[in-house]
Amino acid sequence: MIGLADCNNFYASCERAFDPSLEGQPIVVLSNNDGCIIARSNEAKALGFQMGQPYFEVKQLARRYDVKVFSSNFALYGDMSSRVMTILQGYVPRTEIYSIDEAFLDFCDTPECVLNDFGHEISRYVRRATGIPISLGIAPTKTLAKIASKLCKKYPKLQGCCFMHRPQDIEKVLRTYPIGDIWGIGRRYEKKLSAMGIQTAWDFTQLDPLWVRKHMTVVGERMWKELRGIPCIAMEDIPQPKKQIATTRSFATEIEDFDELRAALVSYSAICARKLRGQQSVCSEIMVFIHTNPFREDRPQYYLTKIEAFATPTDSSLEIAERTTRMLKEIYRKGYSYKRGGVILSSISPAFGVQASMFDEIDRDKHGKLMKTLDALNAKDGRDTVVIASQGFDPSPLGRHHLSRQYTTRWKDIPEIKVG
Repeated sequence: MIGLADCNNFYASCERAFDPSLEGQPIVVLSNNDGCIIARSNEAKALGFQMGQPYFEVKQLARRYDVKVFSSNFALYGDMSSRVMTILQGYVPRTEIYSIDEAFLDFCDTPECVLNDFGHEISRYVRRATGIPISLGIAPTKTLAKIASKLCKKYPKLQGCCFMHRPQDIEKVLRTYPIGDIWGIGRRYEKKLSAMGIQTAWDFTQLDPLWVRKHMTVVGERMWKELRGIPCIAMEDIPQPKKQIATTRSFATEIEDFDELRAALVSYSAICARKLRGQQSVCSEIMVFIHTNPFREDRPQYYLTKIEAFATPTDSSLEIAERTTRMLKEIYRKGYSYKRGGVILSSISPAFGVQASMFDEIDRDKHGKLMKTLDALNAKDGRDTVVIASQGFDPSPLGRHHLSRQYTTRWKDIPEIKVG
């Protein structure tokens, strides 16, 4: 049996975990620069707030209904995610962290007769230990576990766990489960299948598997088998390394000054380099871009991208930052107001066995030791405790006017308890 643990309204739940007064209140969480809605509590969903909706369009509505608005606090969300995942990993022999708020659990060693009670125990303990409610779906395959988890969210009476294993129960659910809600069915396939009269997951399972393979490739065939209770999507103990790492942002205000723009892009390059080292990889190619605000028709427009290769693959923040600065100098044009910029690393390969260029002048061993120390200090004392000088002291010009405290990752933000 496979389980899928999905944190309920995760970002909103993280905010509630440290402020009980938010319980039952409508909550929305905004993207970088407080631009769009990226998370909503159930109460906010009921009021009609939509994912991806620009905040300025619903600002008055939020005030009218006293909606609690938060800027994205990724330091908090990342740490709370780590706490939840650590607890889940203690219950089962194998886990696969699927996203910041989802993880697959392998219940191969757990007898089916106790799975329902065991699943409820896991759900209760995660809530008690972290304050984060989860919906745990348990079923014969990953795809069915996804569906069970969604049912758990939809029906509170399930109390945090839905054990869906009997064939008659699976059929009953699939007969009413919309085709577009199946994990892996995109809009294109949903439209195509709906035009054929395939409205539910059960309808899909009744298709000829040869037709599915021909028109939806082997991915569709796997999906078809999974819905019929045949496991086809294996557990991945170790996440696959990313083939491209990017950090791209819109600035809170338009930037004209080169030094301010450089500080932002060097900061983005440092983020990319840290992620690169985190998956024990190096990159051979870097792309840097900047562009103005396309919605400001009253101002001149400018967009330019530059791509360069490293002679020797690297994961050094210093080398990547130096190259970012050099490339920015080449594409920067004075007189324009820049609204967005980014750094993208590609041609990524494993860090071991790197073939150095014959003319390489960089002390790789020294850079490696320095990066290891940098990462260790930032892991111990908080992200960006130590930064590259060219990042400046406030390298990321993001507008986050509704930011909550970093309760678990910053000493001065740790909650205080007064007794007396």
